Amino acid sequence: MTDIKAISEVPLTMAELKEKLAKIEKRDKELAFRANKTKEFLNNFSIKEKGISALKKKIGELNILRLKDRHIAKLIDIAPKDMDSIKCMLSGEALTLKEEDYQKLLEALQD
Repeated sequence: MTDIKAISEVPLTMAELKEKLAKIEKRDKELAFRANKTKEFLNNFSIKEKGISALKKKIGELNILRLKDRHIAKLIDIAPKDMDSIKCMLSGEALTLKEEDYQKLLEALQD
């Protein structure tokens, strides 16, 4: 058996993953077992599918230095409604932000 090496990792939001699975299903005519389970999982959630790339760009343009793509993807997926939820979500990460950065994130997510 050969070793498979990942060339790169790109965090995806649930909506982006749903789009990629749809493209794969269209190309291959059917999905593998795990891909089907993932598709079922994604279909059980109401996912905001429009404006994801614009929202990612908007959050990226806030110039919050320590905020990475994986944080942005999680923020978009969960769509917290208040500052405490954002703080709670990011508390497991080695990430400290200023109050003004949390406020900027909240404003960007509410639009």
